Amino acid sequence: MADEGQQHPLRVYWIMWGALFGLSALSYWTDFWDDGPLRTAAILAFMMLKAGGIVMIFMHMGWERLALKIAILGPPVAILVLIWLMALEGAYVEDTRLEYYGESTMEPETPGHH
Repeated sequence: MADEGQQHPLRVYWIMWGALFGLSALSYWTDFWDDGPLRTAAILAFMMLKAGGIVMIFMHMGWERLALKIAILGPPVAILVLIWLMALEGAYVEDTRLEYYGESTMEPETPGHH
């Protein structure tokens, strides 16, 4: 007799489908908000919640061992942390340059006019 794989109850998938529908509706609702950091943060939060739900339920990551979760999700998280650190460094370098040298007064020349 062959071993059969574990079957997850369909109810879990229906609940996740409903949650994704609700999160998508909220995400589309942000289209009516004024542009700004709150709208951007809400859109990113809804995006991350939907992606996390898809990965955990439909890609079956929620039922995997911790070691596999870390092996799969660790590198993208590390890359995001490194990108964030580069953005912090870029802002620091720009602020430092402006503090010591001030705004640039160089006017770019148009070609053909010396």
